[in-house]
Amino acid sequence: MNKTLLLIIIDFLFLNLIALTRWEKAVPVRPERPPVPQVAGNAPTSQEDELIETMRQSLTDEQANRDELAKKLSSADSTVAAHEQSIAELQAERRKLAASLTATQANATQLSQQVAAARDETTMTRDQLAQLQRALEEKAAEAERQKKSLDALEVEQATARKEIESLTVAVVVGEAEKEHLQEQATQLKADVQTEHAERLKVQATTAQLALGVGQLAENSGELTHEIRDNRPISVNVLFNDFLANRVQTTFTSTRKGIFGAVDKSQQTSTVFTTDGKKVYALLHVADTTFSFGPDAFDWVRIGVSFDRPSVPPTQGSALEFLALDPRIVVVPVDPAQVAALGAKVYPLAADPFKFPDAVLISSRGDGYGEVGFKLAADTPGFVRVDNRFFKRLFGDFSPSRGDLVFNHVGELLGIMVNSDYCALLKDFTPLDTLRTGDDTAAEQTGQLLDSLGARVLGLPQDLQ
Repeated sequence: MNKTLLLIIIDFLFLNLIALTRWEKAVPVRPERPPVPQVAGNAPTSQEDELIETMRQSLTDEQANRDELAKKLSSADSTVAAHEQSIAELQAERRKLAASLTATQANATQLSQQVAAARDETTMTRDQLAQLQRALEEKAAEAERQKKSLDALEVEQATARKEIESLTVAVVVGEAEKEHLQEQATQLKADVQTEHAERLKVQATTAQLALGVGQLAENSGELTHEIRDNRPISVNVLFNDFLANRVQTTFTSTRKGIFGAVDKSQQTSTVFTTDGKKVYALLHVADTTFSFGPDAFDWVRIGVSFDRPSVPPTQGSALEFLALDPRIVVVPVDPAQVAALGAKVYPLAADPFKFPDAVLISSRGDGYGEVGFKLAADTPGFVRVDNRFFKRLFGDFSPSRGDLVFNHVGELLGIMVNSDYCALLKDFTPLDTLRTGDDTAAEQTGQLLDSLGARVLGLPQDLQ
């Protein structure tokens, strides 16, 4: 059987039960009491009358509902007849409804008690009404205060609106100023770029001018240096400079002889010169203790020393015989020795033929003079000095081997290898080297000097 239909039938039966129940028999009859005289305080009020009237109307409506429910119940009975198999269940439900009815009667009794209590609470309702009146007044005062606050808030809102309108106008003005400033910034940026480009042009022009000035200064410096280099120096000055910077050179040698050791020494004056790499003392082999030829011996001890006035002597470490002419001897001098001796170092002439004549100075310091020189095709690296006459002669001497030749700006041209020819020095490339020291037997100087003498004999006859 459908549960929904069963619930509908149960509802109808319950309503029928309520409608057919005679409630007046269920309520016990109370004994009548003599009427109590009405007291003004206990007299029903109009509100109580309205409540009673409302309850009567409710009972009338309930009776009408009962009548209508009765009609519905009669129609439901026909339906119940068709479902006799569920009567047992319905009877159980009736018993449950009877229990509910008892509860409902108890509720009715409680409602009666509540009605009596409602009468007692009428007086309390008045006090509550007074409290509500006071609360209402307070609420009205609060509402008045809130209204005033609202009015003040509206005034503030109006002021705020005006401020917002002012700020809006200010924002519009600010936007306009911002656009104007942006336009100015764009214009300034373009001006800066233009100025930067112009500045770059100016810098380029300045750099070109600076380069031109630098080149001009460099050219001026080169021109000054060239003028200085090409300005002839007085021969007197050159000779005085030679005397002031010449270095006393002493050679000592020891060899074995028949009757014991044989010592030999030789002193001469020379100057220091350089090829831009090293510094050397320049001499002719005739100014040393060595010679080429049959008297070339094996020397077992060789010494070279340099000294100047008021300066302690310093030692040379080797003798180098140049490849240009073995008769030209140079002794290497280190920078510390040059500094200790305090002598000037003469540079080699870069252009030996810058001047048509040269200054010849005696290695012994006897005198000096200006001489002409000529090139010869058969003697490359040498020039012939015209010693038949001097353009200007100072002192009583004639050119000889070992004399030094300078140009008119104080650069060293070379050294006289004999009385007629000067070897032009461009570098100091050695042919052989002879070490100095206390034990030079291993150097075999006799054999070395013999080979160098043979090299000299191989030169043109005029150079020997």
